[in-house]
Amino acid sequence: MENTHYDVIIAGAGPAGTTAATLLAQYGHRVLLIERDKHPRFHIGESMLPMSEPVMKRLGIDWATGNQKKGGAEFIDEVSGRQTYFPLAGKYRTFQVERSIFDERLFDNAVSQGVEARQQENVTQVACSEAEVNIETDKASYQGRYFIDATGRNAIMGKKLASINKIADLGKFALYQHYKLADSAEARALYEHGNVKIFLSAIGWIWCIPLTGERLSVGLVVQKESPNNLKQAELFAQYINASPYMASLLQEAEVLSEVSIEADFSYQNTQRHGQRFACCGDASGFLDPVFSSGFFFALKTAEFVADQLHTGLLAGTEEDPELHVSSDEFYQIGFKTMHRLIERFYGSNLVENLFFESDRQLNIKQEIADLLAGDLWQEDNGFQQGLLRGRSKK
Repeated sequence: MENTHYDVIIAGAGPAGTTAATLLAQYGHRVLLIERDKHPRFHIGESMLPMSEPVMKRLGIDWATGNQKKGGAEFIDEVSGRQTYFPLAGKYRTFQVERSIFDERLFDNAVSQGVEARQQENVTQVACSEAEVNIETDKASYQGRYFIDATGRNAIMGKKLASINKIADLGKFALYQHYKLADSAEARALYEHGNVKIFLSAIGWIWCIPLTGERLSVGLVVQKESPNNLKQAELFAQYINASPYMASLLQEAEVLSEVSIEADFSYQNTQRHGQRFACCGDASGFLDPVFSSGFFFALKTAEFVADQLHTGLLAGTEEDPELHVSSDEFYQIGFKTMHRLIERFYGSNLVENLFFESDRQLNIKQEIADLLAGDLWQEDNGFQQGLLRGRSKK
């Protein structure tokens, strides 16, 4: 008879779930990973931050293989002609990845390191008591010592506990499409340096992310009210074509996908842990993607949860609702920093007033670059400390 009792049961096999599962399996715990879909499956969010690399090394992943190198981030205002560049690859490297392929690599890596995995199985009920965890799916029942919610925006525990709070005044939604570029001097230059480009737009901002195989991810994040007489594809085309660079780059490009939409960007789960459960990845919160922090926060929340849970499992104190208080407080310094940075991007004309002026103050430029790289837990970053002392607009 199958043993359905595990040390840890994880719902969701995206980057957060597979990272937590792999680290816990490396510690020697019996881990069950349940995924409602089947890899490979499409996911947006291709641009990585350098500070993800230490976690990749812990997982045993060589993420240079098969991915497009990323030199840094360019911020561009084509109307004024102003622009600036933040180099990001230094002590750690970073890349642009095709998420369907890369997420499957993370999943297969977890299985290769001892994680038991189920795909196309949907968690329908979670019960965390003082004594144990009971999980019901559409296919089976499982028992465990601990539950990790890595279900992304489905946020099983957040919805169960009514603890999802939307964050206002950031991006409203994103429209995006993928292309294969025709050969041109502009395209060759883009793939040579691998930079992500962020264009200021009258309605929000545009991303331009080079991927392997001469492919390109292009997105329009809408922050202001949009013309309501335009359909999604028309709205996307109008503002992408309004960018001289994008219009030129996409000449004769092959369209690889329909225009898709992602909505309800920014929120935070106010109850990220409790008795025998913790949330990681998007299930704990998600921020507007302007600084590409989503994948990185998925890894870091999973790392914090896995390391702290390992300590609790060894000590037999995993039932303690306060198990993750200290690590969560530390993590929230990073989340709050990025939240404040994004607020300033939208509400204080951050790019025009600071980013474009930062070449005159190289110490501030380096402090900004450190944050954009994901180095969010420094004690001597003066720019970061100013953000944290500032008042939130929410």
